Amino acid sequence: MTLARIRQEDPPVLEEWYRRHLTACRYDISSSGVHPYTFAETRELCGLRVEDLDEVVMDDSVSEGGAGIRRAIADRYCAGDADRVLVTHGSSEAIALTLDALLRPGDRVVVQESIYHSLGYFPRRTGCQVVTLPADRVRDGEIDPDALTGLVTPDTAAVIVNFPHNPSGRTLSPRGLDTLLARVEAVGAVLVWDGATAEIAHRWQPLPDPATRYERTVTYGTFSKTFGLPGLRVGWAITSPELLRATFPLRDRTTLFLSPLVELVAEHAMRHADRLIDRRAAEARRNLGHLTGWAARHRELVDWTPPEGGVCCLLGIRELATARDGTDGTAVEEFCRDLLAEHKTLLVPGSAFDAPQAVRLGFGGPEADFRAGLEHLSRFLGARSARTGAQGV
Repeated sequence: MTLARIRQEDPPVLEEWYRRHLTACRYDISSSGVHPYTFAETRELCGLRVEDLDEVVMDDSVSEGGAGIRRAIADRYCAGDADRVLVTHGSSEAIALTLDALLRPGDRVVVQESIYHSLGYFPRRTGCQVVTLPADRVRDGEIDPDALTGLVTPDTAAVIVNFPHNPSGRTLSPRGLDTLLARVEAVGAVLVWDGATAEIAHRWQPLPDPATRYERTVTYGTFSKTFGLPGLRVGWAITSPELLRATFPLRDRTTLFLSPLVELVAEHAMRHADRLIDRRAAEARRNLGHLTGWAARHRELVDWTPPEGGVCCLLGIRELATARDGTDGTAVEEFCRDLLAEHKTLLVPGSAFDAPQAVRLGFGGPEADFRAGLEHLSRFLGARSARTGAQGV
């Protein structure tokens, strides 16, 4: 087959970055999730016996997900209404299936700036009129009222947001959520809400799933971020039964359904979610304390706004703010590659999130490794600052 027959498309910067660089690192301080549990730890924390696994019949599951895992998700997030739950191969599949069924060419869609790549990709690929909610319009737990009114107009089909936001860690207060829901409902738009890290909050209490408050809502969740089970590759959408059924034609032609073995593990994990999340959340908060002190000591070299939720933040690199090639991603990607080469420490360049003068720093990893990673970043920043100062003399 000649290359001319193959459709060429650039992969997302984030996924390509990990594909190329993850295996070369010793200290990963880049992730937007907590560090993963072993299967032995998962079985112990979730009361999963070998006998439970042995009883699984290795048959097909069903399109919407097995009854057990759907009930477990519904009991935790949507008042037990399992008819509104779609279980998927990670939340990425939930995003693809639901947005494919929901959006039409020409739809006016508001998309939050620097959002997870899939959430912006599908509206653009569909041919929607995409309008950006600027990152700086989300402050102190609320979306600026003038911006909200100006962006979410009566002809808006959907509003796509992610709170706590990956990568910045900004989120909404309960009042901010009330205001957003009121505006979206007033114009009759669909709220598309990515709550991948909603279980870990730092400034306010975790927000309830908006699907329990507003019928025209699609929410996404995953075991990958706060549960510590990214390798399980299970996510979900909570939405109307009508939209759920509308995803079947595409799913019937692609992934069909999950493995019943995976669904059993996911069901037990959901039923014991507090055990999984609380342990990792406590470690992340200790790491955030270390990071807060570290950022204060390095204020001449970095700039940041403390995250209000989740386990990652955007860390501004002052050196990049003055770089001649600092706006196209070249400088920040070189910065991250040099850090990896010299210190085996991994960050994600902000070019993956349209923030080319910053890096994504994750604080959900093991505490000792996280502190070691920060120390290596300190040495790296110090050496670069010394070279720059010497060159300026």
